[in-house]
Amino acid sequence: MKGLPQGFLWGGATAANQCEGGYLEGKKGLGTVDVIPWGENRRAVMSGKMDYRTLPKDSYYPSHEAIDMYHHWKEDIALMAEMGFKCYRFSFAWSRIFPTGEEDVPNEEGLRFYEEMIDELLRNHIEPVVTICHFDVPLALEQKYGSWRSRKLIDAYLRYCEVIFKRFHGKVRYWMTFNEINMLMHLPFMGAGISFHEGENEMQIKYQAAHHELVASALATKLAHEINPDNKIGCMLAAGQFYPYSCDPEDIWAAMEKDRVNYFFIDVQSRGEYPAYAKKQMMRENIQILTEPEDERILKENTVDYIAFSYYSSRMTSAHPHPEIETSGNAFKTLRNPYLKASEWGWQIDPVGLRITMNCLYDRYQKPLFIVENGLGAVDKVEEDGTIQDDYRIAYLKAHIKEMIKGVEEDGVELIGYTPWGWMDLVSASTGEMKKRYGFVYVDKDNAGQGTLERKKKKSFEWYRQVIATNGECLK
Repeated sequence: MKGLPQGFLWGGATAANQCEGGYLEGKKGLGTVDVIPWGENRRAVMSGKMDYRTLPKDSYYPSHEAIDMYHHWKEDIALMAEMGFKCYRFSFAWSRIFPTGEEDVPNEEGLRFYEEMIDELLRNHIEPVVTICHFDVPLALEQKYGSWRSRKLIDAYLRYCEVIFKRFHGKVRYWMTFNEINMLMHLPFMGAGISFHEGENEMQIKYQAAHHELVASALATKLAHEINPDNKIGCMLAAGQFYPYSCDPEDIWAAMEKDRVNYFFIDVQSRGEYPAYAKKQMMRENIQILTEPEDERILKENTVDYIAFSYYSSRMTSAHPHPEIETSGNAFKTLRNPYLKASEWGWQIDPVGLRITMNCLYDRYQKPLFIVENGLGAVDKVEEDGTIQDDYRIAYLKAHIKEMIKGVEEDGVELIGYTPWGWMDLVSASTGEMKKRYGFVYVDKDNAGQGTLERKKKKSFEWYRQVIATNGECLK
């Protein structure tokens, strides 16, 4: 095959909690993300180590307004259409549809908000790609049940799924059950609303919560296929291969083990059973998951249709400590790779790593892939003439898209589409900042929440429009 297939889904990606705002408008309830602050306490809350109820009264919560897409969505969709988007990957805020997660009747105002957005996308020939749960659990469910610690979350999640699958029947075809489901293991409160009390066995709690999410994902997949056989349901992970620090066999084994921790969720969602390595690890760590008799069959019979993933950088690890070369990643600590440059936030830039990751995932699962996040967080400067000359972003995306095309054209990877992260500037999930910008569109807002929210096209806007218009051929 030469190049990308016709019908390839070019687009962009966001999440409700990072762009939507309107956090109490339209009868929306609070979500867990609404109590995660910007600033020095952010990481402690996201990791479940600090109780959000103990935060200072003057804490600033970026999700409350975000970039106010709640009031700007028509303008924003017009910009997507101008760029030629074929799809838009976004999420629903669970608490906008079920404010406490347990209502008998969903919130009609919330459903109508998303329906109007989806209808506008379809009028512009943009395919909606919806993440059902993107770091966004109704806070009432966390307060009452401890979020995904409890099996009761499965029923609440399925009630939510049934409502949206029926309401958007024939309008939304592509769904993802959980965003970066493996983030539960790294930032459990942000990823799944899980926090810890002193003395608890944290790994036991994480794996029990993971089991509940995996069963919920399988049952949601079953439900989606029953309601509309044309529905395509995907899982989604924060991806990026771990390279060994050296050719020392112990380093190679350490990298393999790190990859397995990452793949665990997707192994279950794609293959339908717990892998042997995970069972052995739980046995070694004395982790005993409480299950129901039907769980094994539910997981086996309801595997996902495609594998969605985010890719920002590769990672590197060793069996031996190397604190002198540790650096940041997408919520993961990693070792600094001497062959790679890094972003202003220390995320290492590795375009070939995207091709490697694509091949590893496709070899492992033999299911279509969907790259639903990829991008460069950077500080953008508005020039005196009002332009934003983000050539560094163009260079990053160009290099990654070229490797993506090689993965399809030369390696035979089956790929549905590509939606770079934060097609418009939004709140950073990891840091809560606005100055860490990803978009083709600049949003006038700063870290402290000040700004006009005006949208302004960057240089990369026209560049990406050309990429879409030529189906990537202009990069050759």
